[in-house]
This record gives sequence, structure tokens and C-alpha cells, in this order.
Amino acid sequence: MAEFGIRCELVDKGNMDRAVRQALLKDDSFARQINLSFYGNQNPRKLKIKLEIDTKPPKGSAFEYRYLDFPLDFELCAQTLSGNFSLKIHALLCRPYIKGRDWFDFGWYVTQEVSPNLLLLENALQQYGPWAGQHQSVDKEWLNKALSDRIGSIDWAQAAGDVAPFLPPAFQQSLRLWSRQFFAEKLATLMKRLQE
Repeated sequence: MAEFGIRCELVDKGNMDRAVRQALLKDDSFARQINLSFYGNQNPRKLKIKLEIDTKPPKGSAFEYRYLDFPLDFELCAQTLSGNFSLKIHALLCRPYIKGRDWFDFGWYVTQEVSPNLLLLENALQQYGPWAGQHQSVDKEWLNKALSDRIGSIDWAQAAGDVAPFLPPAFQQSLRLWSRQFFAEKLATLMKRLQE
């Protein structure tokens, strides 16, 4: 990384005994954090990147391979957007607290016309959350009801306040729209696409 003007520092986060663990690539520890700073920067700021690795991922994921050319040519294997959306929905339904960033991401996936991988979502629900071990069958109707119930239970002013510090001013203006009705419309858009 130093060849590209990036100074990398490892921070030990201690031992972790969870299915989803923090990790650093090519390191034998499951509890590290990358801190980056850039050479020649007059106003040095550290950029922290936390990596999490699911050591028991739910079945049903699909992957894509892409070839990128910066800073050098390399191949990247990544989970499909459909899979990512499914796991985002899992977080929306199962996280014991409200995270506005999750709902911002939900809106992005809907706008990008991404359809969730329902098999992956079903398997994730089986592993963790209020439906764990219940063999909940996930179809469009179940998803619509579960998300609708969740949307109706949220304090949207609080959710918007959570995500606001991470957004530039232009995006912050849209947070005034956040409400049960706003996200119900996003959900209706998603359900319409799943009917096609």
C-alpha cells in the first residue's frame, strides 16, 4: 500500500467469539482494524476500515467476478447485489435497534431496481433473529408483511437523525421525507417489481 501513498496501521481488537468476526485480509487474527493515512496530506486524517467476515454464511449466495484496473489490474470476487440486498433486509428485520443507514441503503437498492434473493434471506432468517430455528418460508407476501410491519414500528425522525451525519447536505434534504408513508411507497415499488 505504501507504493500508492497509503500508510497502513493494524489495530488489534482482541479475540472475538462470534459467527461474524472482524478481520484483516491475510492475517491470522479475526480481530483487527485497518487505519489508513495518506502521505503528503497537510491535514492528516485517519480513515478507519472495519472488515467483517461471516464464518458461517447462510446458504444461497451468488458471486460475481469483475476485473478492475486501478491501481493495478486485478480480479475481484463479490457477492451479487441481490445477495447484498437480501442481507440488508435481514438486518432491517432482525437488528434489535434502528440503524438509519440500513434504511438509506434499502432506498438505494429499490431505486437501483435490485430484487432480493429470497432463498438467501430465508436461510439468513433461519440462522439469526426472531425467526431463527422456525423454518420460516419466505415469499413475496411474507416479505411484504414483514417489511410493512417493521416500517410501521419505526420512529422515522430518529432513523433520519442516525444517518444524517454520514450524508452530504444535498442528501440530507431528502431525510425530511422519511416517514411510514415514504418507506411504504418504497416497499410498494419493490413488491411491484417482484410481481413482474
